[in-house]
Amino acid sequence: MKITQIRNATQIIQYAGKTFLIDPLLAPKGSYPGFAGTARAEIRNPTVELPCDLTTLLNVDALIVTHLHEDHWDETASRVVPKDKRIYVQNEQDAESLHKQGFTHLTVLADETKFGDITLHKTTGQHGSDHTYADPAMAKRLGAACGVVFQHPTEKTLYLAGDTLWRDDVEATMLTFQPEVVVLNAGFAHVLGHGAIIMGAEDILKTHFTLPEAQIVATHMEAVNHCLLTRDALKEYARDNQIIEFVNVPEDGETLTF
Repeated sequence: MKITQIRNATQIIQYAGKTFLIDPLLAPKGSYPGFAGTARAEIRNPTVELPCDLTTLLNVDALIVTHLHEDHWDETASRVVPKDKRIYVQNEQDAESLHKQGFTHLTVLADETKFGDITLHKTTGQHGSDHTYADPAMAKRLGAACGVVFQHPTEKTLYLAGDTLWRDDVEATMLTFQPEVVVLNAGFAHVLGHGAIIMGAEDILKTHFTLPEAQIVATHMEAVNHCLLTRDALKEYARDNQIIEFVNVPEDGETLTF
């Protein structure tokens, strides 16, 4: 497989002969205001430009949209992605939202979904702490977000965790599927008064302890206002904990092969 980091959680994944675009945030730098009520909300999003042209990103077999927050599916994506492109979503609510935007080839991910010879497994997580989700307004704002496990007889198993904190169900997914490659949204995004809503450096370490031989790919970094963990800080943390050989922190535009 090949994983190309694009920007934020947007990636191109080439897996078993198919090419997937993940969570497209496609607007030019500074198109949107920072997320209200989050860390550094005065900074506009995205904070960096795309590393490639849109045509390159749209030449794919399918999209996977883990949820519909603006930093995973934005107005530009809605406008430029072909309306008949195959798109996998987490639930009927997201499918209905994209249907209203004109998209016609929508599939709701199940526990097991076949795409040719590839098996996609929808996985669970939680986009914030239990304390945060106890606040009805925050629970509505953060909503649901999924992850995906990719399996194919000729490929290593890949786990794309999505926007989640470290949770028992995330650990259970790792133990059940034993993925050799794990993509973690590790930018440590913060909501004021609630703390982190996605993973950070310590969760990279927890993943290594759970899957000691797995290669970990850190994404969702240095592209939106509320992500506080930098690539350099994560690499330093990995070196200090002597796990750097298992931790990949790709730059935008960089391709990793596994």
